[in-house]
Amino acid sequence: MNRHGALAVAVGAVLVVALCGETLAGADPTLTVAAPWAAASPGLPLGADGLGRDVLARVLAGGRELCLVSLSAAATASVLGVAGGLWAGWSPGRAARVAAGSADLLLALPLLLVALLAAAALPGPAAVIAGTVLGGTPLTLRVIADATTAARHAGYVEAALSRGESSRTVLLREILPAHAGLVGADLGQRVVLAVQLAAALNVLGFGPAPPTPDWAAMLRENLPGLRLNPAALIAPAVALAALAGTVAALSHLLATREDTR
Repeated sequence: MNRHGALAVAVGAVLVVALCGETLAGADPTLTVAAPWAAASPGLPLGADGLGRDVLARVLAGGRELCLVSLSAAATASVLGVAGGLWAGWSPGRAARVAAGSADLLLALPLLLVALLAAAALPGPAAVIAGTVLGGTPLTLRVIADATTAARHAGYVEAALSRGESSRTVLLREILPAHAGLVGADLGQRVVLAVQLAAALNVLGFGPAPPTPDWAAMLRENLPGLRLNPAALIAPAVALAALAGTVAALSHLLATREDTR
């Protein structure tokens, strides 16, 4: 198995654990089962948190909503960015230049501040989606637009145009498949961005309401007990790092492969 396959398997494994972890936990993550900040024991591999709840059960159950929200936000930003980038890169008109300029202006906005403003007016998941779209779509648009502009005079594009195919057909059947690796790499970056935004907002208290387990909220909840049971803080931090790290690494490899073509 090559590096791409190994990383794809790693990403899939992390996502399966995150999305199906509550079933794997086999225990109620909201139930008090030990003394506050109890250390690891045979029945509690990662000990207990400040309310005596099973840390392992909460970690296994705490990634589902964060992952679903992040994937939804990343997909929305990627679809909008790819569609806008194909249009802006293919069309030489003023409207396309305005769209590209607007994307540059959005990239200058402080993303976390935008997300906080969105969180003040919208529910947590909607704020993550809004922040990811505002912060990620412009960058995707610029990347895809530049790649589309460069492909306008490629041999396979000119051959398709000479056959009488419409611009839409050329974009969807010729240019978009040619940039599949680039789109996949960019989607990975949008996922990482969405995870970061979701984690930041959840740490600040805009995520699921207690006692619902959440990896990011567990960082805030378990910080006071760091010396008593470090695993209660380290475990959700490792889970977040594993999710973002594996996706970022796979995205990097996809981008590298695209550049070498």
